[in-house]
Amino acid sequence: MTQTIQIETDAIVIGGGFGGCYSLYKLREQGLSVKLIEAGSAFGGVWHWNRYPGARVDTEMPSYQFNIPAVWKGWNWSQRFPGDEELRRYFQHVDSVLGLSKDAFFNDIVTRVQYDAGSCRWTVVTNTGLQATCKYLIAATGSSYKKHYPKFQGLNTYAGKLVHAADYPKDLDVTGKRVGVVGNGASGLQIVQDLAKEDCQLNVFIRTPCFAIPMRQREITTEEAEMMKGYYDGIFDRCYKSVTGFPHNTRLQSAHQATPEERKVLFDELWARGGYSFLVSNYYDFLLDEKANSIFYDYWVQQTRARMTNLEKMDLVAPLKQHMLIGTKRPSLEQDYYEMVDRPNVTLHNLKQSPIVEFDTTGLVTCDGSSNKHLDLDIVICATGYDAVTGSLLDLGITDKNGQSLEEKWSNGVLTHLGLMVPDAPNFFMVYGPQAPTSLANGPPFIEMEVDWICKAIAKMDKEGLQSIEPTKQAAEEWRDHVAAVSEHTLYPKTDSWYMGSNIPGKRREPLIYLGGMQRWWQSCTEALENWDGFSTK
Repeated sequence: MTQTIQIETDAIVIGGGFGGCYSLYKLREQGLSVKLIEAGSAFGGVWHWNRYPGARVDTEMPSYQFNIPAVWKGWNWSQRFPGDEELRRYFQHVDSVLGLSKDAFFNDIVTRVQYDAGSCRWTVVTNTGLQATCKYLIAATGSSYKKHYPKFQGLNTYAGKLVHAADYPKDLDVTGKRVGVVGNGASGLQIVQDLAKEDCQLNVFIRTPCFAIPMRQREITTEEAEMMKGYYDGIFDRCYKSVTGFPHNTRLQSAHQATPEERKVLFDELWARGGYSFLVSNYYDFLLDEKANSIFYDYWVQQTRARMTNLEKMDLVAPLKQHMLIGTKRPSLEQDYYEMVDRPNVTLHNLKQSPIVEFDTTGLVTCDGSSNKHLDLDIVICATGYDAVTGSLLDLGITDKNGQSLEEKWSNGVLTHLGLMVPDAPNFFMVYGPQAPTSLANGPPFIEMEVDWICKAIAKMDKEGLQSIEPTKQAAEEWRDHVAAVSEHTLYPKTDSWYMGSNIPGKRREPLIYLGGMQRWWQSCTEALENWDGFSTK
């Protein structure tokens, strides 16, 4: 029988990734009693769960970490783009330095969250019997937690090994096996890039080819890592003040203002530099103008095809005729992906020409319109992503002060103010949630800004003797309209992606990310805090 544990505290944080860890640290620093509830067995968030071959962050160091001197002084990164194991060690180090575990409950999945208007407190219930009440509730559940499995007919009859990228078993041996990878996003690319080197027959099922640019991975010596700490203040400051949370140089010039020769020089320079420099430090209008976007595509496709030998494969993954708007789906970084899919042990399947019809006990069936083809597979890996941004929030079972569930509240569209709070949900804050820069910003510095705002709001409440704050419905509707209007000025709505909620069948298609950049968002947040503009106070 599950034993009920009851806790009363000032604040509860749900989620133990970057957002949860920083929330726990800052709220405790502010003098509040805080408890953190995490579904996994350790801190790390997406880096606790993602253990598939090749899992690696695509933000380069040192900008993907907490700006907490006590933490970074005792930690050195070993690679420009660290892998999942190093990131898990980093979170262990964070815990060791900050002493977070003493206030955390692990292996607890939140099943119900309810606000009581009489006591002005939230109650959080988990699957283990934990019941916690608090004044302030912070949902730091992240964008990538709720796994998405496509609803293929017969998938439950498949007798081989079925794996989701976010639940990859440690002992999975692909040697001599027929392996299928479904999904071509960041995780799919990294898995294929690694498994292609193994002694297996790898079948890669591609509906929409990914857009990937060179990572230029390299090792970092301890001496170099220590030397870089002399620049940390400048790097972090640049992150906070940038549009995207990255410290890269920016270029306030249209692609159309440069000659083809000038563009070629810049493209070559940024391509050689690696990482997201090719996008962040390039001409600014490739996400605003289709002609500018096509200039980027033409360069990318020539660079990519030159690395391959199989014409049929390159026509699928990098067709000469532009098939996508660059950057409107999540861009990926790769090390040798295009060389790996070019290998003879890798077969690419074009799902637009031959979609998957069904699974059976031994594999799957595709159809090219005239005939079916059966493919035997020993292992199927679903690199099919997540019900991103909103999925993990809706699974919490949140009920507002009027007894209305968050799922009902958002049935006609997400409604938040600043991506931080929800109408009729007093003292409920979101970190890395919808309608904020979130997934299009460098996570840690953006998260720090969100949590700092929450802490400032709580301090202002305390100073003014307020019991609660909540955004007005009008302010939330105006913010939603602003998020939509900004989106319409970009190329993002022209593409189906999880940024728009369109990767999940039946999910409402709407901009889930604020595309106006961190500075415009932060200005709105700062102004709102000056006199509670857009908020009801009690």
